[in-house]
Amino acid sequence: MDRSQEQRGIITYALSANRQRPLAGTARAAIFNTYRRSRAQFLYVVPPFALAYLLMNWAIEKNEFYNSKEGRMQAPKESDEAVQGGPVRG
Repeated sequence: MDRSQEQRGIITYALSANRQRPLAGTARAAIFNTYRRSRAQFLYVVPPFALAYLLMNWAIEKNEFYNSKEGRMQAPKESDEAVQGGPVRG
């Protein structure tokens, strides 16, 4: 039986591929994963925000009209009487 002698003084270190490049491909994967996940949530997020924007825009325009000279001229007289303590209908 031919048995070789053990070698002494030779030290070998090994490193797995994951340890060598732990972040390999993460930037590319993050971009595509973010796009995929955002696209999946688009219909859950955009319509409520669009509706809220339109509602807020309408309310701001209505408020600006009511606080303008024209809006005050068109204000109903019943609301003025209610504020001044006059008769309230309803």
